[in-house]
Amino acid sequence: MNRPLIISDCDEVILHMVVHFKDWLEESQGVDFQLEGNNFANALRWQNSGKVLEQKDVWRFLGGFFDTEMDKQAPIAGAIEGINQLAEEADVVVLTNLVDERRDRRAEQLAAFGLHARVFTNQGPKGPALKAIIEEYAPSKAIFIDDLAQHHESASQIVPLTKRLHLCGEPMIAAHIECAHKAGHADARIDQWSHALPWLKGQLQETKV
Repeated sequence: MNRPLIISDCDEVILHMVVHFKDWLEESQGVDFQLEGNNFANALRWQNSGKVLEQKDVWRFLGGFFDTEMDKQAPIAGAIEGINQLAEEADVVVLTNLVDERRDRRAEQLAAFGLHARVFTNQGPKGPALKAIIEEYAPSKAIFIDDLAQHHESASQIVPLTKRLHLCGEPMIAAHIECAHKAGHADARIDQWSHALPWLKGQLQETKV
């Protein structure tokens, strides 16, 4: 029997991202990041005019951040240690929504923190990518961890037997993100690794689904 498989997102699950993105925008790019409710569309505004950024500018800044600022990202408390403990019982891979040419840089970034895992890149909903990864590994069971509700919805539709944990480790945005567990698309919502790790270990120890 093959080992269980854990497929984890990176940003806001393993590494802080948005807090560093906010600092970079406000300190050097002339952009304020002020999140009100869960309205991310209006969160980025030009400092000199107060106007909301156009979508093309948001994507441009996101690309610029990952091109030049990844070294400033810090691990979420307990994430590296937790993932490495899980790797003693399961295969672990990272599924991150970055363009493909940033895959190796992400793997190097995680390795520098002591997490050595295969990295898969993806654009858009993660369900199809999850299906392909699970088909490759043919695990005894699969667990998916992500911070965004839409990816859990996609996973629930395409790989419904996968256990799904909604985890957002960034307090700045956790309260504003739609809860996939409440929507019925995740098996649990836990935002601290100190609480998530026992839940994940419990899932690994359950009988094969």
